[in-house]
Amino acid sequence: MLEKIQKALTIRNTTIRELLAEALGMFILMVFGLSSVAQVVLGGGRFGQYISINLGFGIGVTLGIHAAGGISGAHLNAAITLTYCLLGNLPWRKLPAYLVGQFLGSFMAAATVFSLYYDALYDYTKGNFTVMGPTATASIFSTYPAPHVSLLGGFFTEFTATMMLHLGILVIHDEKNNEALKGTQALMTGILVLGIGMGMGLNTGYSINPSRDLPPRIFTAIAGWGMDVFTAGHHWWWVPLTAPVLGSLASVLVHKLFIDFHNQPNPESGNEKGQSVVETS
Repeated sequence: MLEKIQKALTIRNTTIRELLAEALGMFILMVFGLSSVAQVVLGGGRFGQYISINLGFGIGVTLGIHAAGGISGAHLNAAITLTYCLLGNLPWRKLPAYLVGQFLGSFMAAATVFSLYYDALYDYTKGNFTVMGPTATASIFSTYPAPHVSLLGGFFTEFTATMMLHLGILVIHDEKNNEALKGTQALMTGILVLGIGMGMGLNTGYSINPSRDLPPRIFTAIAGWGMDVFTAGHHWWWVPLTAPVLGSLASVLVHKLFIDFHNQPNPESGNEKGQSVVETS
C-alpha cells in the first residue's frame, strides 16, 4: 500500500523537483531566520540579541542547503539564480521554476512565523501593525534601512554584502583552488552568512537576497501592515531586489580577475600544487 502511495506521489519531472527543493530549502532558511528576528523584537531583548538573528539565519542557510543541495543545488537566492543563468550555468527555462520555488517557500515561511507569533505580535502592538515607530514590527519580516542611511548608502551596503556572499560561495566551491572539505560546504556557507550579518547588518539588515525580502514584504502588505511596506524608507523595497543581483555579478568578475583566470593547471608543478592544497585544507 505504501509503495503504491509513494509511486503515485513521486514526481519525476526534474524541473518540478527542483522547484520543490528550492521551496523547502527556502522555507527552512526563512523560518529559522524570521522567527529569530521575531523573538528578539517581540521579546524586547529578553529572549535574544542581534547575534541571535545572525545565528538564526546562519543555521537556516546551513539546513536549507542540506535540504535542497542534492536536487537543485540550493541556490535559495534569486540573485544567485539569475547570475547563473546569465553565465550559462543554468538554463533560462529553469529560471521561473527556481524563482517560484524560492518565493513560495519564503512567503509560506512568513505566514508560518506570523501564525506562530500572532499572539505576541498582537500584544506587542495592541493590534496596530506598523512599519515605522516605537512598536514597528514590519522589520521582523523584511528589511528596512536604518534612519541614518541614505538610499545610495543602503544600495551600496546591499551591493557590497551580496558581493561578499557570492564571492565566499565561489571560494568555498572552487575546485581548482582551496575549496572547503567535502560535506562542509553547507556549514561554511552558514558561517559566511553569520559573518556578513555580524559585520554588515547595521545599515540595512543585510537582505542580500531578493527571495528573502520581497515575498515576506508582500505577505505583510496583505496581513495588516498595508502598502506602507512599499513606501517606507523612500520606497526602499526595490533596493533589495536590484542591488543583490548587481553585487552577485560583481563577485563573479572579482573572483575571475583575481583568482580563476590565473589558476590554470600547470603540468610541471601540478603535484606540488596538489600537495599544498591538501596541507592548507
